[in-house]
Amino acid sequence: MEWQRATFDTLDTRTLFTLMKLRVDVFVVEQACAYPELDTHDTAPDTVHLLGWLNGELAAYARILAPGASYAGSSIGRVIIAPAHRSGRWGHQLIRQAIQICQQQWPEQDIEIGAQAHLPHFYQKHGFVSFSEPYLEDGIPHIDMRLSTP
Repeated sequence: MEWQRATFDTLDTRTLFTLMKLRVDVFVVEQACAYPELDTHDTAPDTVHLLGWLNGELAAYARILAPGASYAGSSIGRVIIAPAHRSGRWGHQLIRQAIQICQQQWPEQDIEIGAQAHLPHFYQKHGFVSFSEPYLEDGIPHIDMRLSTP
């Protein structure tokens, strides 16, 4: 996997289209969830778009937000492994890369996520701990989780 970090302003139009298409294909179409997938967090100057390329194809993606954008701490969201690559354990590599970026960018901040409620065990393997009761977000059960700063 070849990893790329980018801000919105440094993404070329083809890469931007590719990542937005993957997000819509998974979060809107596959998960049958009509909601405003594209938002102003994408264009914020501190937002990091993390892209994982495999043989020239976008296989993994996560969006990393600065502290205060969604949670008190930094946050990782829009976590995706493309359907064709879900059997390769790429999700763990993606989360490790995203955590590393958060810790480099904002070393004193906790990392917080809104995980889909069926995924806490996945995130617990990376040190995240639940800090909310399950709740519905756009019709999908979620739970808030935090990785505390060492």
